Amino acid sequence: MFDNKVLMITGGTGSFGHAVLNRFLNTDVREIRIFSRDEKKQEDMRITLSNDKVKYYIGDVRDYDSLSQAMVGVDYIFHAAALKQVPSCEFYPMEAVRTNIIGTENVLSASIATGVSRVVLLSTDKAVYPINAMGISKAMAEKLMVAKSRMIPEAGPVICATRYGNVMASRGSVIPLFVDQIKRDEPLTVTDPNMTRFLMSLKDSVDLVLHAFEHAQQGDIFVQKAPASTVADLAQALKELFLSDTPVKVIGTRHGEKLYESLISREEMARAEDMGRYYRIPADNRDLNYRKYFVEGEQQISELDDYTSHNTQRLNIEGIKNLLLTLDYIREQLDA
Repeated sequence: MFDNKVLMITGGTGSFGHAVLNRFLNTDVREIRIFSRDEKKQEDMRITLSNDKVKYYIGDVRDYDSLSQAMVGVDYIFHAAALKQVPSCEFYPMEAVRTNIIGTENVLSASIATGVSRVVLLSTDKAVYPINAMGISKAMAEKLMVAKSRMIPEAGPVICATRYGNVMASRGSVIPLFVDQIKRDEPLTVTDPNMTRFLMSLKDSVDLVLHAFEHAQQGDIFVQKAPASTVADLAQALKELFLSDTPVKVIGTRHGEKLYESLISREEMARAEDMGRYYRIPADNRDLNYRKYFVEGEQQISELDDYTSHNTQRLNIEGIKNLLLTLDYIREQLDA
């Protein structure tokens, strides 16, 4: 599907953008456009890759004009640009609104106007039953995607979303923090030992996006089934891998943190399709004719449960260590 096509990645200098580049640089994709606002990160990427197939566009998803200009001639878009740090969004919620909500609206509108064929929005487990500004803003981004999908003409782009939990060893995540603390012989700062989180690799995140890209219908959301662990077990697994006896210091939860994360809500499970490795959540395409809801309703919701990091497969410490050893980052740090 990507042969001789032009792919654009918003927020393309981040962890996901690097993973996509690693996947596509040696394929027959014609051009990959990196759209972001950080010129230093673009310059570092340009020097490291030294590949004419990759083109760089300075711009901000908050600015419709810079997006629409960069999208001319683009076939496919992976929309990864977002504010992702929970505490930052708690203190500056309007910044989350401007990037995650208005920015997504701009990406979708510009893609329709410029004739893009497919758009995949990258979302997060924090969008399900959100309690923090980051999750609320990403939930609204999903709602925008579904609303836009209802209005797209037949010749317009197919737009969909993927939703996944924490990507292991991604920029700003807890694994690099723990590794750095171990190497400095400092205590590992754990917020809540009983907190659970999904464990997913960058490779898995790209696989999920490609699955959505190939199988999506208008307004779909795709979720990959993923294992989880407690934060305490994750810290212990890293200590054992690095042969460290540094202590664990419990510091308490940060602003807006949840005890566990949900990838699919109870309400969504009522219509979710199990595709084996993935779930597909089709758009709820009921219209605004509410009169029929007095005599029609959904019967399954009370019988279902949401899909969470508390009720998914729970890895023990050995399982976590085996999963961590599949990460390039961990192997590199162990060899350093």
